[in-house]
Amino acid sequence: MKAKYNESFIKIKDILEAIPYGTAFLDENFRVVFINSFLEALTGYKSEEVKGLDINQIIKTNVFKELIARLRKEEKFSIEGDIINVHRRKIPVKITVTSLSQGKNRWFMLVLEDLSLLKDKSLFLPQFGMDFILGNSPAILKIKEMLPIFANSNATLLIEGETGTGKDLLAEVIHKLSPRANHPFIKVNCGALPEPLLESELFGHVKGAFTGANADKPGMIKLANGGTLFLTEIGDLPFTLQVKLLTFLDDKEFYPLGSSQKVKVDVRVIVATNKNLRQMVKEGKFREDLFYRLNVLKVQLPPLRERGDDILILADYFLKEFSEKAHKKIKGFSEQVLKVLRSYKYPGNIRELKNIVEYAVHVCSDELITEKHLPEYLFTAIKEEEEDQQQTLAKDWSAIRTQKIESFTWAEIEKKRIIDALTSCRGKKTEAAKMLGWARSTLWRKLKKYGLA
Repeated sequence: MKAKYNESFIKIKDILEAIPYGTAFLDENFRVVFINSFLEALTGYKSEEVKGLDINQIIKTNVFKELIARLRKEEKFSIEGDIINVHRRKIPVKITVTSLSQGKNRWFMLVLEDLSLLKDKSLFLPQFGMDFILGNSPAILKIKEMLPIFANSNATLLIEGETGTGKDLLAEVIHKLSPRANHPFIKVNCGALPEPLLESELFGHVKGAFTGANADKPGMIKLANGGTLFLTEIGDLPFTLQVKLLTFLDDKEFYPLGSSQKVKVDVRVIVATNKNLRQMVKEGKFREDLFYRLNVLKVQLPPLRERGDDILILADYFLKEFSEKAHKKIKGFSEQVLKVLRSYKYPGNIRELKNIVEYAVHVCSDELITEKHLPEYLFTAIKEEEEDQQQTLAKDWSAIRTQKIESFTWAEIEKKRIIDALTSCRGKKTEAAKMLGWARSTLWRKLKKYGLA
């Protein structure tokens, strides 16, 4: 019986860890059985430390009496209030309570949603430079949802994404939303300096440590004390420095170059890369132990080409920004320009879109941006892509036509329908999706599934 209980408890822990909000599992006396890592980050308490304690010792809220009263009467409800975490920070939350029972046993599950960002709407205004937050694509909504978790944690955060997707911006926003906001945000590009200079830049040196070291110099790690150290292009960190960084992450202590005295700091570390670190580990180019040390919390920024109509939302924002700077009264984009902006794949992501709109604003002397105001390379790139796609479709269609229809599997038939639709619509995915009766996202998913993307 005890083995079954332990097995069930393990499954409950797995379920709670999969919930992207702070979650507590309580017994019938409102004592803590388990809290997930998101609630640990929100409150500052560790699950093992609070096991068996009354919930009011962990979730210190101004609505506690009402919460307990309703817990005794209702099976499911939500309530809004404030909690005070271990750092004495007041956090507005929405608490959703669900009562669970099995036979005579009864438990409670509390889910806490951080409302900090919703309460402070100014954080979403453009003057904060949070361009990446503009948008409603599923991936961006997920990142918005997770921001309070990332901000309230001291765990190392790994940001992955292609060049130009907003990694630096996300790191700075997380710092601004964190309890460390009033302390330094120090950025170091790990690929910008040769190894000896990078080591000195990070860890500092004492006078006489090497030729030219005429005075003590504090490193960026020491300058970030109390705040956030942001290491961009972490995949370019030399192998020998990876060992030293790993030691620092474990101990939060380090030796400046040429010094025999340790320096201890309180720093939150965020790293970013446009490389596949897991693949680099397999190839022996990045230390496996450092990878796992960095990969505590992780966020993947989507490329702009996968963000759908977020492209137009961002384009409108940049248009307003650059029109004001240029003292021009440009009202918007023509329909044909909107089609071009949707069709282009943006290898440079948000940064490239920003440059495109800036160029268009500078050359536009009308009230509307039309095709003649766009950089010529956009049309060349779109045309080349359509030609490549047509060739691929023609090859796939030729291969399918050589087979007998009776030998097709359902997957092959569906693939053929997609190819037929794209051929009829000359490769235009939006029109093809309408012809098939699917959403554009469904078509995109199936294109990937069948290797047609």
